[in-house]
Amino acid sequence: MDFQNYDTGSFYDELFENSGKPRSMVAPLIQRLKTMSHSDLIRQQKAAESEFLQMGITFTVYGSKEGTEKIFPFDIIPRIVPNPEWQVIEKGLIQRIQALNLFIDDIYHGQQILKDKAIPKEVVLSSFGYRSQCVGLTPPRRIWIHITGTDLVRDKDGHYYVLEDNLRCPSGVSYVLENRNVLKRTLPQAFQDMSVKPVDDYPLRLLDTLRYSAPNDSASPRVVVLTPGPYNSAYFEHAFLAQQMGAQLVEGRDLVVSDGYVKLRTTKGYERVDVIYRRVDDEFIDPLAFKPDSTLGIPGIMEVYRKGRVALANAIGTGIADDKGIYSYVPNMIKFYLQEDPILPNVPTFVCWEEDQRKYVLENLDKLVVKAVNQAGGYGMLVGPHSTKDEQEKFAKLITTHPREYIAQPTLALSRVPVIVDDHFEGRHVDLRPYVLYGRSVYVLPGGLTRVALKKGSLVVNSSQGGGSKDTWVLGETPIPV
Repeated sequence: MDFQNYDTGSFYDELFENSGKPRSMVAPLIQRLKTMSHSDLIRQQKAAESEFLQMGITFTVYGSKEGTEKIFPFDIIPRIVPNPEWQVIEKGLIQRIQALNLFIDDIYHGQQILKDKAIPKEVVLSSFGYRSQCVGLTPPRRIWIHITGTDLVRDKDGHYYVLEDNLRCPSGVSYVLENRNVLKRTLPQAFQDMSVKPVDDYPLRLLDTLRYSAPNDSASPRVVVLTPGPYNSAYFEHAFLAQQMGAQLVEGRDLVVSDGYVKLRTTKGYERVDVIYRRVDDEFIDPLAFKPDSTLGIPGIMEVYRKGRVALANAIGTGIADDKGIYSYVPNMIKFYLQEDPILPNVPTFVCWEEDQRKYVLENLDKLVVKAVNQAGGYGMLVGPHSTKDEQEKFAKLITTHPREYIAQPTLALSRVPVIVDDHFEGRHVDLRPYVLYGRSVYVLPGGLTRVALKKGSLVVNSSQGGGSKDTWVLGETPIPV
């Protein structure tokens, strides 16, 4: 099966140049694919999908007419990232995570960045993610964001931009690991020839990161993974990561505050828990501090946390940096805390609470992507060029009434990759979510989740909106020549 009729269009293609010629670093992969017949390739694709089904690699889409439980769509043609590109991404992410961690710590302590007016005070303190309960709180080792998933995109210029940060409970890394397991069996020779960097040590690195965050008096820290339960959309990942780390998967009802510590109910009685990798949002973690009707958390845990007797990863209050409005000020944070220029730029962003910028947004709704600052998963968006007049009028009213709740960005010509469509290849838009661990040092998993907008012409890559994924191959420094 060849790429003779593959059209890159006017977009940046991750595997091909505009002339249709494969980029030099992907030659072993393209050569291998050309030796496979159409039936062979389709058989491999079906085998991969079957393996995902058998392993239970699913996610939940609430309100779906076809049923809620779905297999995560997967395309077996990998996305390739050459080593020089990856080195820039890695340095840029490390810089960004360090600045964000300093920002969160500052906001809940001295608020120096607000006093110096590098970021508007009213924007920060009105954020949906700001937690007054965290004022004065210092997590173990002053690390707030142990696990981050940062979404990157490429425009037609081929440059990477940060689209958004995910610091509360970033999901998707289990698909990275399982995608790799499947593809190593599907394209073993190409994988070996291209010196692809491994990702399979992520669970052990995650465990080390969590143990490092434990309270200082924990000689042998006990780590648990806190899940809302099997009906959560990411439950597969919660169970997968717990199993891979050798940690216990627990729900709120399994934990209790006793004698000033968090303890786990076991057949031997109550045993102390030192680190909780929480996949439960802030407002549900403690009914005594947040939502009083929550049954997902542990009553009294915030008091234990405040006294430094348990670690939560990520820390409570990190959602302030998930606010898409505060995202627009991350370059300011990097300059303020690190005295450096950003290595990875933000996508140009218009904040609707600024009168001049709001006016521009309202006059150009048909050209811009408008996002609610507190929404994720592709919800609360207006994609201007694909929207109707009625939709534009609806968003104009929302922006005018609640300007703090919206930002807007230019419609990017996201880069594309080939996917298998029937008996040929077609280009589909992608983004990239690398995962970053902040423990003894900052570690960036080489690769990440490449999300694919499987619907033709769509720019929305989220799984809840019909997106799928690909394996992401970061090449070593010296790939074997063909």
